[in-house]
Amino acid sequence: MKKLLFLLLISLSTACQNNPKTMEVPNESFDIQGHRGCRGLLPENTIPAFLKAIDIGVNTLELDVVVSKDKQLVVSHEPYLSPTICKGLEGEDFDNEKKYNLYQMTYEEISRCDCGSKGNPRFPEQEKMKVSKPLLAEVIDTVEKYLKDKNLSPVKYNIETKSQPETDNIAHPAPAEFANLLYELVKQKGMLERTTIQSFDIRTLQEVKKVDEKISLALLVAEKPYFEQNIKELGFKPAIYSPYYILVTDTLVDYCRKEQIKLIPWTINDYETMLKLKKQGVDGIITDYPDRAMKLLEK
Repeated sequence: MKKLLFLLLISLSTACQNNPKTMEVPNESFDIQGHRGCRGLLPENTIPAFLKAIDIGVNTLELDVVVSKDKQLVVSHEPYLSPTICKGLEGEDFDNEKKYNLYQMTYEEISRCDCGSKGNPRFPEQEKMKVSKPLLAEVIDTVEKYLKDKNLSPVKYNIETKSQPETDNIAHPAPAEFANLLYELVKQKGMLERTTIQSFDIRTLQEVKKVDEKISLALLVAEKPYFEQNIKELGFKPAIYSPYYILVTDTLVDYCRKEQIKLIPWTINDYETMLKLKKQGVDGIITDYPDRAMKLLEK
């Protein structure tokens, strides 16, 4: 009997070692999110960055969306072309961030603009390459095919709506339209169960909540340490609370545990701070360098 049990354990161990999918399953208990893909390594919010983040082993792809003139959801952190990382329609450098408002451009125009060759002075390790801002639909399709072709475990999507009251109908649609455009695309792609919608703009989250009570929502917070008041203003308990990492305190960790809210701060890029926050009890981190964060999962 002992010999039979020993052989069974050996067989199970060998099977796990030889099954690529088993080895690729990320640590579900700690959520490592690749910020804008892996901004520290490849141009932000681009397909190469998302695929690289998957190869590194992230659980979640964190990204931002804006809306084009022809109502396409475009993956971009700003609702304009950033002169720091992008070239213009004619391949020119420019210094006025108001020159190219993406909400006033068709996606065909946006796709002609290079947002990777210049690199990013804040991230000297970032590889330069000619690449444009993709559609959200294109990102999902490409990622899902990549996962299938490589027999990898599914990843989650954490999608931020870039909006604020001052620029409604100037740089983006009003909250209800923005929320519906995003929700319908995610639903069409069959990704509702694997998607979180996040925002600093509570109006967007409130609008998504009206459409779907069950979808995961995350409240982003930059400067307000009063977490109970922040959630009160939101009007409901979000699935995830995502503050700037310096706002994380033991009191906040205890509150989120008590309320069963996941606590996932942004954006942490040095390993010592990552480790400190993990030991403090956060549920995950958002980072520009997921390669550094993967060390957190080493036993």
